[in-house]
Amino acid sequence: MSTAAPALADGKPGGGDDQPKPPGKMSTVGGAQLGKPGTQVRLKSGAPVLPKDLTGRSWIVSDAESGEVLASHNAHWRLPPASTLKMLFADTVLPKFPKTQKHKVALSDMAGIGAGSSMVGIKENETYSVHDLWLGVFLKSGNDAVHVLSAMNDGVPQTVKDMQKHAVDLQALDTHVVSPDGYDAKGQVSSAYDLTLFARSGLQKKDFREYCATATAKFPGETKKVTKGKDKGKTKRESFEIQNTNRLLTGAPGVNPYKGIAGVKNGYTTNAGNTFTGVAERNGKVLLVTVMNPSSTETHAVYKETERLFDWGFKASGKVDPVGELVAPKGASTGAGKGAPGSGGEGSGTENAAHASDNGSNGMGIALGVTGGVLAVLAAGVFVIRRRLPLPGQAGRRAPRA
Repeated sequence: MSTAAPALADGKPGGGDDQPKPPGKMSTVGGAQLGKPGTQVRLKSGAPVLPKDLTGRSWIVSDAESGEVLASHNAHWRLPPASTLKMLFADTVLPKFPKTQKHKVALSDMAGIGAGSSMVGIKENETYSVHDLWLGVFLKSGNDAVHVLSAMNDGVPQTVKDMQKHAVDLQALDTHVVSPDGYDAKGQVSSAYDLTLFARSGLQKKDFREYCATATAKFPGETKKVTKGKDKGKTKRESFEIQNTNRLLTGAPGVNPYKGIAGVKNGYTTNAGNTFTGVAERNGKVLLVTVMNPSSTETHAVYKETERLFDWGFKASGKVDPVGELVAPKGASTGAGKGAPGSGGEGSGTENAAHASDNGSNGMGIALGVTGGVLAVLAAGVFVIRRRLPLPGQAGRRAPRA
């Protein structure tokens, strides 16, 4: 059975009737119980109770490997996703371009960026590698980097179409894509369930894992003329440091880096509030948690509530019956080997093309990766998370070289 919600998920503490309420009926992808409003959990004897201080309108805790949903709250409520939608953008576009490919930015590449967007600082007429651009997307949530990569992908409208098609392939049917960067747009929605599917699919890709787990990196600056010294009159391009805005990875005043954290993506817009999807590993167990739009006034509430759900999930593993499952992509077939067609595995042609330059990586700052062919097989048989367990003190280091 499902318990009553212990959380004030749809309003503020003591809140009124003006707060949005979830639909009475939602999608049942992944199981009928996930389509019900309110908190869904099946506690067995000895299981820990869910945290009481949860205010997210929607959240979900799942096992990244088995796909079992351990608990959820309005999992299929269609809500604005903010920059967590960049997980779908990356999962869609990242395999298309080798990371060493260079691109000179035209002014038209950055047309249509929304006012007040988060930016990494890309400059017109400067040249960037694809590796640089993805660091800008993952670490600084740079809408400028998203638009440049979209321009390389035949433009924003084509990229939106590609993302929507990929969402359907992943069976993320709550999602409607309007902008590739997650900027507020009429009709743009996703759900905690779908965002978790995007993260789980993205984590199949080596570069996705590396970028989302990178804490700090150097980003190319603007080319300027040297005005002093022996190099006067020459041009020089400086770089500047960027830091991942995922506070469970890097920490912040009042937030410590979470033990075992390995990504994935945070977001904020006026309509969406704060959103976050995270992946973490402890004692061989890999969990995914998504939280959307907490109403708490607690500082860094989306991270604090994610942390509580991670803590609960690691304690509850094996002590709850699943309330649903994370479905495999349509293209995933059972019984096939690594790199089989449709598997999305690292032996696939697009994956190999995108990672042709991986030899230069030094692995620093990577909390989730691949080593020695270690595979953790998911429910679909070929849909797998390839992972290297986080090493003590490794998360939070610098980016790998391109």
